[in-house]
Amino acid sequence: MAAAPTSRPAAGLTRAARRGYGLGSVATGSFGTVPGLLLLPYLTDRLGVAAGLAGLVVFLPKAWDVLLNPVAGRISDRSTNPAGRRRPFLIRSGSLLALAFALLFAGPTSPTGLATTWVVVLFLACATAYAFFQVPYVAMPAEMTDDYDERTRLMTWRVAILALAILVSGGLSPIIRDALGPQWGYRGVGLFVGALILVGTVGAWWGTRHTPMSRAATAGGSLADQLRVVAASPHFRVLLLVFVLQALATGAMLAGVDYVARVLLGGGGASTVLFVCFVAPALLVTPLWQRVGEARGKRTGYLWGSVLLLAGAAATLVTVRIGLAAAAATVAVVGVGYAACQMFPLAMLPDVAAADTAATGEDRAGTYTGVWTAGETLGLAIGPFLYAGVLALGGYVSSTDAAAEQPDSAQTAIAVGFTVVPAILVAVSLVVLRRYRLDEEVAAR
Repeated sequence: MAAAPTSRPAAGLTRAARRGYGLGSVATGSFGTVPGLLLLPYLTDRLGVAAGLAGLVVFLPKAWDVLLNPVAGRISDRSTNPAGRRRPFLIRSGSLLALAFALLFAGPTSPTGLATTWVVVLFLACATAYAFFQVPYVAMPAEMTDDYDERTRLMTWRVAILALAILVSGGLSPIIRDALGPQWGYRGVGLFVGALILVGTVGAWWGTRHTPMSRAATAGGSLADQLRVVAASPHFRVLLLVFVLQALATGAMLAGVDYVARVLLGGGGASTVLFVCFVAPALLVTPLWQRVGEARGKRTGYLWGSVLLLAGAAATLVTVRIGLAAAAATVAVVGVGYAACQMFPLAMLPDVAAADTAATGEDRAGTYTGVWTAGETLGLAIGPFLYAGVLALGGYVSSTDAAAEQPDSAQTAIAVGFTVVPAILVAVSLVVLRRYRLDEEVAAR
């Protein structure tokens, strides 16, 4: 069957289009950060759930997204909505996500079984709504421009806004929790983050309303057919495996921030300091990473960023025993690498999807993105689960007032799960990343 002609958008995007698209990261950054940062402590130190079970509670709704995301991608691929193939999903799903998140921490706190069930059900609702927001949103760049470097510029805006969103949501949420006290603190976090998600949803939906999108023919066949095509792409397989491994590392580090701050560094705002040091560098260095990508290629920039992420994580094993200032310095190195490890793969994914569309004349960007976000979700879900497992092995003592004395083995587990485990995962990802070759093919053309 002959491929239908495709109408490609102009290569250049306006600043307003880049900014409008980037605003969606307020929603993805807030939802992607705060549950990983505070949901595990909420379960272990507010509801009194054992660490192993708490990790499972955090993991299961995310695992649901692993199955749902490819379905969401295929549904958006097949959309014929006159308002666009992807944009209508943003406003509907994002609004539902904001509501579900506001309710997540608003449930009962006892008995423990009922409180845990509430969290599972509401987190599952959040995960479902998020799938139908995130997948169409991440698929949009492949249809917004066909220019290789323009996608890097678009991701520069997205990652800068993402960093700001993570900084605001993750930095202020522990402050809100602590300021409002045990009874209302987490509920206040739910309302605050729900409002941020709604702002990002409306911003992305409204901000991209004038941006032309390509309308290549929808790829035919079943979801299984499309998944086979996606799985056959060597560039995509390599990129996905690298990103999943690094999502695992990031998820473990985010889950450990609150524990490291409270148990090893004595609290007193240490959680916010570490979080700011992890995220804030992206606001400064993302434009510099963009220049590296344009001068040396996206793969090279991704490799350099991964090395910094690895080095910073390994060094933090030592600095958390020295004090907050030393730990903040090495976590800032992690943050510089993290900025690259967000920007470059997100700029490389549309290259892979667009190369497929150029070769076949069929648009399956949503399917690529569905599999991609499923992998990311799996990594971010297993990360806290993995960290909770390390805590359980170390004999971490759960309680309902966050004041339980922790044995030396638990303190060691808190440090190792935050540093050594992520460093090993990033090291493996570096070996895999060296096999990515699409940058070389683009340069040759």
